Parts: sequence; C-alpha cells; structure tokens
Amino acid sequence: MKNQPSDALVFFGATGDLAYKKIFPSLQAMVKRGYLTIPVIGVAKAGWNLEQLKARAKDSLEKHGGLDPEAWQKLSSLLRYVDGDYNDDSTYQALRKELGSCVSPAHYLAIPPLLFGLVVQKLSTSGCANENARVVVEKPFGTDLASAKKLNTILLQAFDESRIFRIDHYLGKPVVHNMLFFRFSNMIPESFWNREFIESIQITMAEDFGVQGRGSFYDKTGTIRDVMENHLFQLLTNLLMESPARLDSESIRDEKVKVLKAMHELSPTQVVRGQFQGYLQEPGVAENSTTETFAALQLKVDSWRWKDVPIYLRAGKNLPVECTEILLRLKPAPTMYTGYPIKQNYIRMRISPEVTIVMGMNAIKPDNETQSNPVELVTSHKPDEKEMAPYERVLRDALAGDPTLFAREDYVEEAWRIVDPVIKANTPIYPYEIHSWGPSHTEEMICPPGGWHNPI
Repeated sequence: MKNQPSDALVFFGATGDLAYKKIFPSLQAMVKRGYLTIPVIGVAKAGWNLEQLKARAKDSLEKHGGLDPEAWQKLSSLLRYVDGDYNDDSTYQALRKELGSCVSPAHYLAIPPLLFGLVVQKLSTSGCANENARVVVEKPFGTDLASAKKLNTILLQAFDESRIFRIDHYLGKPVVHNMLFFRFSNMIPESFWNREFIESIQITMAEDFGVQGRGSFYDKTGTIRDVMENHLFQLLTNLLMESPARLDSESIRDEKVKVLKAMHELSPTQVVRGQFQGYLQEPGVAENSTTETFAALQLKVDSWRWKDVPIYLRAGKNLPVECTEILLRLKPAPTMYTGYPIKQNYIRMRISPEVTIVMGMNAIKPDNETQSNPVELVTSHKPDEKEMAPYERVLRDALAGDPTLFAREDYVEEAWRIVDPVIKANTPIYPYEIHSWGPSHTEEMICPPGGWHNPI
C-alpha cells in the first residue's frame, strides 16, 4: 500500500521552534486548501496538555502568516496531544491509544537528529509503525557518510524504503521543483543545456544574517552540512539531470542519483572555508571553533552532457544580500564584430526572495551603432499567497504518499560520499568581514571563469 494516504499525522517535536515558525502555519494552509482532514497528534516532552498546545499553535499562526479564524477552528478540532519522554515506552503506549483505529499514520520527526534512531526503534517495538505507516525525517540526515548509513540501517529495520520520506524543504519551493518543467518543456534552454555551449555553472546561496542565536546547533553543523550537501545539491541535480523516461517518482529520482554518481569526491584543494568576524563571540559557539559559516566548492561531473564543465557552489552567512541565484555562463560567441566589447551570454535564475529568469544578450546601442549594449531579457514574479509554501507542499506530498520531492537512500549516501573528504580534511578557516562576499582567498582558490557573479 505504498501510495495509501495517511489517516493520521503524528508530529514529534510539536512544542519546538520548527513547529512554531513553519509547521503550524503550513498545517493551517493545508486545512484551507482542503488537504488536511485527519487527526494531527503532537508529541513532546514539555509537561503540557492539549489546551496548551493549541494556545502555542494559535500564537504561532498569529505571528507567522496570520490567523484564519475558520481554518484555525478546523485545525484546532484536529489537534491531539501526547506528552512524554521519547525514551519511555509509556509515551508510545499513549500514542498507540490516541491513534485508535488509524491504520496508516505518518510519523513526522521534527526533532534533533540524535533522537531519530531512538524514536524509530520505539515506534517499531510499540506497534505504532505497522506495515502501512510511514516516517518523515527532517534534515540533517546524518553528519557524514558513516552516520547516514547507520541511520538508514535503523530506518530500514522498521520501514521499507517506499515508506521513508527524508525532507529537504528546499525542494518544496515552486521554482525548484518546477525547474524540470522549464527545462524539458522548452526547446530554447534544452538546445544549449550541455558542455558544447555552457562554459561554467555557479550557484550562490547568500544569507545577510548570522546564526541568530542558534550558535550551539550551528557550531556542530557548519555551512557544508547545513545547506550545501542538501539544498544546493538538490538544486544542482535538477539543473544537471537528464529527462526522465516517465514522470513517476522513481524515474525522476533515478536521474538525480545518476548525476551524483558521476560527480567526483571533493578534495581539500576544491574547497575554501570561511568564518565571519565575531562568530566566536556568538552564544553557544566553542572558544576556538573552526566551523565554517561560508564555503565555496568546485565540483566535477563526468557525464556525457557535463564533462569538463566546472561547477561552483558558494554559500554563507552574513553576506551582503539574502538571495539564491544560479548563473550558467555560455561560451564566447564567434563574432565578426571585433571592435565591439561583446560579452558572454548567460542564463541567470533567481530562486529567492523573488523568482526571476534572465537571458543575458548583446545588442547595439540605440543612440550609437558603433557600441554594443548588454541587455537582459527578464521574466520575474514575486511569490503570493496562492502558492504553496515549501513545508506545506512537502507535508502534503508525504501524507499523500508521493515521494518525488524526497531524498532516497542512495541519493543521501552519494551526496555524503562527495563531501565526506572535505568535511574530515580540517582545511584552513579564513576570516571574513560581515556583509562581504566571504574571504579573499575564494577569488584566488575557487573562482569560475570570468569571476563570481555577486547577486544584488
């Protein structure tokens, strides 16, 4: 019963920060669209009762997205609560009682990763993880290749792969999962989307803020683990994959895994790590921490389409802007206009905060035909309330049993294989000024042909 819809959502970590900022607003949105009509059972160790959970949820909606009275009334009627220690068998006995006649619950683990294995084992031994149940696991999925394999082993002892949903909410962004439609339904991009025409690819994920009081978490994670091995790899596989034979989830995910399998493991010479000035004074950060808050990577993909096309990823905190942008720089055009400063064509795709697709071209200046005039052909729109938020989409799909936007076991392990060597290499950490584009060593060591494109 792989695609049987869930008849209950069990929500571990219901009193946590993720629930407060993201999950409750997403659940209300799902109710408004008619996607959520099943019980939502919160589980946490807070010493709370159901009314306190409802008060927390209502406060979450008022501060993050707005309270819709009618939708809130419906969501409130769906909420249940089990309070207890995740290591206590009685917690799972209470959960089993609360599930009642439900036969296909989805267990969503919005909890610290170190608790994943414990909760999954307890779900299995308590009978809460029956043959129709599924588990939805938040990132980070492991901290390296060995821990990811260990976690996969634990999960697969209780759930088969078709019932494991590893969330990367970045794939819930409309422009990210719609990238395949843009690529494979239009002849224009696909005609030059290969090594014959594209000189290099770069992706920048910039945040203009620091660790925002999450120093203790971030110091154990760092930029490569936090956003590059997952979010940026997901973007990259959507950019590089071949057209799937069919649009079913496994055909799409097969093509993504092929991209990672063709990717070389990173070496220490292919990474620059940086740390913004003042990071060591953040609460929760170790005194002599060498955790990176910025990283730049150079990747190689030995596939027919992309061989010898260098690929660059860059991400960091306290950079000048908050923006995620892709730049595909095309090879120089052969031209007879030798006296003109002809610039390389490019495709620029902005993922956030707004969605923009740009083609960089050359034209003649209208008032001076002896000069060229670089122009951009632009299509752009700002997300509105009609679009599903990322968490709303991935939770809806998980409850429906659609795994397309979720990472498969082999994908996760291939991604860790690629970054594992540099995570363990203890490469130098270079300081950089707040609201700069990272350490100066980046331009010297990891730099695309033509330089980095800095979003504005």
